[in-house]
Amino acid sequence: MIDIFDEEHIMKSYIRSERHDEARENARMVLKNGRIKVEEIPIFFPKLSMRDVKELEAEISAEEKADS
Repeated sequence: MIDIFDEEHIMKSYIRSERHDEARENARMVLKNGRIKVEEIPIFFPKLSMRDVKELEAEISAEEKADS
């Protein structure tokens, strides 16, 4: 049986994941619209890792190539 501590841990983990996903999507949107540069992501979105930054940069680059 799951005790209250486990349920609380699961809920906190879920909330962190949702906030991370939201930050990633917001960063993606402003990058794609040219509002900020890739180098500025850690400043405006400190929850994102450098791995996230590199993935976003690659995704946007691939989309721009596909649109050309």
